[in-house]
Amino acid sequence: MVCPWSIIKVVKTLKGIPASPGIAIGKVLLYNESPTAIPRFHLSEEDVKSEVERLKQAVERAAGDIQLIKESLDKDAKDQHALLEAHTLMLYDPCFNEMAHERIGKELKNVEWVLQETVNSLVEQLEATQDSYLKERSSDILDSSRRIIDHLLNRKRISLGKVEEEVVLVTHNILATEMLQLDRRKIRAVIMDVGGKTSHTAILARSFGIPAIVGLKNVTEQVVTGKTIAVDGGEGIVIVDPDDDTLENYRHKRTLFEKKESQLYNITDLPAETTDGKLIRLKANIEFPAETDQVLNINAEGVGLFRSEFLFMNHNETADEESQYSSYREVLETMGDRPVTIRTLDVGGDKLISEIESQHEANPLLGWRAIRFCLEKTQIFRTQIRALLRASQHGRLQIMFPMISGIEEFEEALALVDEVREELLGEGVPVKGDIPIGLMIEVPSAAMTSDILSEKADFLSIGTNDLIQYSIAIDRGNEKVAHMYQPLHPGLIRMVHMIVQNAHRHGIPVSLCGEMGGEPLYTPILLGLGLDEISMSAYSLPEIKKIIRSVSIAETEELLGAILEMRSYREINDYTRLWMEKRFGNSGQ
Repeated sequence: MVCPWSIIKVVKTLKGIPASPGIAIGKVLLYNESPTAIPRFHLSEEDVKSEVERLKQAVERAAGDIQLIKESLDKDAKDQHALLEAHTLMLYDPCFNEMAHERIGKELKNVEWVLQETVNSLVEQLEATQDSYLKERSSDILDSSRRIIDHLLNRKRISLGKVEEEVVLVTHNILATEMLQLDRRKIRAVIMDVGGKTSHTAILARSFGIPAIVGLKNVTEQVVTGKTIAVDGGEGIVIVDPDDDTLENYRHKRTLFEKKESQLYNITDLPAETTDGKLIRLKANIEFPAETDQVLNINAEGVGLFRSEFLFMNHNETADEESQYSSYREVLETMGDRPVTIRTLDVGGDKLISEIESQHEANPLLGWRAIRFCLEKTQIFRTQIRALLRASQHGRLQIMFPMISGIEEFEEALALVDEVREELLGEGVPVKGDIPIGLMIEVPSAAMTSDILSEKADFLSIGTNDLIQYSIAIDRGNEKVAHMYQPLHPGLIRMVHMIVQNAHRHGIPVSLCGEMGGEPLYTPILLGLGLDEISMSAYSLPEIKKIIRSVSIAETEELLGAILEMRSYREINDYTRLWMEKRFGNSGQ
């Protein structure tokens, strides 16, 4: 006799971080090689020179690998070429190589061991920050160093460009250069133990149209090669060994997703206009110049936030004027007549560059960071302003200062811009005369004095990531309180409402460039609040545009009126979700 429960199929559901939307069903290819142990042995002083030479040769071979990958790519894939160029620069980074050379001579240990220890130290520092950009850059360091170590150990790896059947790739961490080599016709989805939405792996998966889920922690321990799994990249859900009903459900979801993607593609060239005729400017947030191609592909109206920190992080030193000018010019020329808002250097707190790595503060997030750092390190700030003003001739530049807490800081920053402008003109360097200059509202004091700031600013941009954190006193990186980080907190909504009203009374526009901007659930509320533009990750923009084109300002203002009467974020959240369900079905959530 067969016990009835012995034939019941157990379906396992795993939840991770959605990194690239899409539905996939396929057999697992477990790509989880155990790393070769790194040998450790002592050197004599006579061996140091030859060990340093081994490192140089391994770096050259690793650079050769990257060059071969570049040659295999389409010449028009500018963002992918730029990524590989960044990896090449990492291989030859003088600070990193000098650090490794110094440790070999000082510790008298073999190069593999020293390199691994140096990388581990750097990665540990980056991953200890709360800044997602810095955390994700650790994977690039691991990618570059792994290539060097592979050559030092004569280690060969499996090529993901030679997969023979359609599979779902399951791995602890696929690196960016491996993503560029995989066969996109055969890899139906990528799921990983580690990673975040802003990793290069996630960005590449979205650009390739491959569903991806990251941050699953131990998915590689819960699947085996050949098993069937279903993946929902938009929800971050993995179904291991799905039953027939689940498979049929996911096939249906895949059909609906493909239909929806086709519809979104069809509205690319249409304006973000509500049903009662209100135009909303939709722009994109970018971190690298190469991302402008994607911005143009989705027909965004410009760049609402270009984070300039990457220039400083890559150098480990103060970025020189020419390298900054070149990057700003590239973005402005590519975007043509579409405006580009470049945020000045936002470091400190949990974002480190060499100038402040040695500083120790009891509470760095409330300390020496962003505009405070720049107004004290005026040479760094002046260099950036010079590069920005010089680049202004090549497009529609807008300059934005981060973390302004009051009018004094804003006026001091404006005065420095005026000084640099006069300095350049005195040198015979042309500078555009009508550059809009604004600021980010990220702290409560700026929100409460937004009427005063609006007298001097050409525009305001609300950075909700920090404004929520500082307004509710929530450390986003602290797991014990992270659940209290609530964008629909009534205090935050009332604060944004006040900022918009103050800015409009002074005749200046207001944008929002935090993560709230790319979340469909919040879109009707942002419209009701009266925002003039919303800036977000490029891949979120088509969905937000679809919602905007499906509602009227009148009904979003009615929604906002009801919300402003509510007492808690739970009440607002439930009410908004129900409103969206009635209006859009499950797609609005």
